[in-house]
Amino acid sequence: MSWNSAESLEEWMDVLAAAALSLAVSFAAVHAASPLIAFLLAAIAGCGAYAALRAVKPGSPSFRLAEFTKGVIELPIYDELILTDADRLPAPLAPTETEDDVLILDDILVGLEPNSQVVRLFDPSIMPTPGQLRRRIDRHLDRTGRASAPPDDSQALYDALAELRRSLN
Repeated sequence: MSWNSAESLEEWMDVLAAAALSLAVSFAAVHAASPLIAFLLAAIAGCGAYAALRAVKPGSPSFRLAEFTKGVIELPIYDELILTDADRLPAPLAPTETEDDVLILDDILVGLEPNSQVVRLFDPSIMPTPGQLRRRIDRHLDRTGRASAPPDDSQALYDALAELRRSLN
C-alpha cells in the first residue's frame, strides 16, 4: 500500500465520520426545528467535523519495525504423478445375493389385517361416499364454529405446585 492510497483511505474515513455526525445532527434537529434549520445545522456540523478531522496529523511512529526478508519456498518437482493400487480407496462391501434374498413384489395379500391402515387407505369398500364426507365436514365445522371457553385449570395447577413445594420442604 503506497502513501497516497493510505492518505486517500484516511480522507474517506474522515468524510464518512463527518457524514455520520451530520446525519445524527439532522435527525435530532428535524424533530426540534424546521427542516431548513435542520439542514443548516447538519451542514455546519458536517463541515466542522471534516475540518477538525483533517487538522489532526499523524504523529511520528513511536516504535521501530524490524526488517524482514522474503524467504524462498522450495517446492519439490515431480516428473509425473503415478498412482498405484495402494492409493486406491477400499471398495465398499458388495452384498452377497442368494436366491433367498431376492424380493418378489408380486405377492398377493390373502386378507387384510384389521390394523393394516396403509392398505386400507385405498380400499374401495371402505371409502366414504360424497354424502358421508359432507356430513363429516359439516359436523367438524359445527364443532369448531362454536365459541367455547377453554377449561380453567388454574386451581389444579396451583394445587399441584403447592403439593410440589410441600414435598420439597
